[in-house]
Amino acid sequence: MINTLYIEESIQQHPRTLRICERFPQARQVICERYGEVFNPKAQNFRLQKQDPALILAEKYKNFALPAPSGYGIGAQNNYYFSHMLNCLYDCRYCFLQGMYQSANYVLFVNFEDYQQEIRQICHNSEDEPVHFFSGYDCDSLALEPVTGFAEHFLPFFADIPNAWLELRTKSTQIRSLLNNNSFPQCIVAFSLSPDEIARKVEHKAPTVIRRLDAMCKLQEQGWQLGLRFDPLIYQTGYQQQYKDLFDQVFSRLSIESLHSVSLGVFRLPEKYFKKIHKLYPEEKLFAGPLETTQKMTSYKAELEQEMMQYCSKLLLSYIPPSKFFPCTL
Repeated sequence: MINTLYIEESIQQHPRTLRICERFPQARQVICERYGEVFNPKAQNFRLQKQDPALILAEKYKNFALPAPSGYGIGAQNNYYFSHMLNCLYDCRYCFLQGMYQSANYVLFVNFEDYQQEIRQICHNSEDEPVHFFSGYDCDSLALEPVTGFAEHFLPFFADIPNAWLELRTKSTQIRSLLNNNSFPQCIVAFSLSPDEIARKVEHKAPTVIRRLDAMCKLQEQGWQLGLRFDPLIYQTGYQQQYKDLFDQVFSRLSIESLHSVSLGVFRLPEKYFKKIHKLYPEEKLFAGPLETTQKMTSYKAELEQEMMQYCSKLLLSYIPPSKFFPCTL
């Protein structure tokens, strides 16, 4: 439930703004000039705001689609990410957004058409090769779908561009927009997954693994291509059996034919973000693990990181062909 709406003055009458205001008729409305007035001030308590986030409706003016970091991708040479939202409905303790942003409030950029114009131009400039666009870098692609209508609006758009590929990264079961649309080959619905024992501890407010699997099975039945994102790998005593059980559970229900790609990556955070999040949650056991900081990145000690990646890679490759496997090199 959204109790407060901040609305940029210039988009008060935008059709998406009006529709969202109608959805939350009891919400307090506060008009602002630019969303940064609310979102960027440093004297904010992220942990306190997370208990009752406001929704900020804003307009984005530039950088609608940005080149993805090197090593981020699932097989294409041209990789971009775009974010219709900032921040996430869920409260995963390992999430880098807690270290990146001052505010836990959600920002929704309502001018979807401007994103589409830039995406179409990028695809036109590389019309002889596939271009991959990743949604879900600064938010969960589907978690607020009933409010944003993001997937409902963007699916037909991407289906109409021959060389454009879309990845929707999510932990959400809000898949109605997809089930109400025809599947198409260039869309990958990629679910992030962790073992139950780990998810219960660090993926607060997110649907259970079994509910995510149920959603994937429904999408599979309608022909949608799926992605599996075992990222980040989280260490705890007995992780080997926990990940083995997770992989057994997943591949007992999903068809290899429906899988576009499977990726794997260990827990890692920029040192600056890690320090900020650790300060927010000093009692969190995740941050008391066997961690080290190298080249301004905080992750597990190199030997443990290598051990986890090798173990989980070997397990995954007993289920899937190497052509579908994309270990993260970031």
